Amino acid sequence: MVEAPPGGFIGPVKRSVTIAGHPTSISLEPIFWRALEEQAEMRLLPLNALIAQIDSVRILADDPPNLASTLRSWVLAAQKCE
Repeated sequence: MVEAPPGGFIGPVKRSVTIAGHPTSISLEPIFWRALEEQAEMRLLPLNALIAQIDSVRILADDPPNLASTLRSWVLAAQKCE
């Protein structure tokens, strides 16, 4: 049986972040924001710094996906490595 995640199904929440000195907004579901915050804490980084690092790798791709998709993919991959 499939169950809803803790807190239920909640749509994206928009947050403002600063990447390389430029403000931008990102819309992610709360479960992804929490996972990013946990990963930043594990790495002793501010959330903006972790997002900036992920973005710097993203923009090197031949066909970079949007930042929100990149963050979701990165979080899932990072959790598999734990």
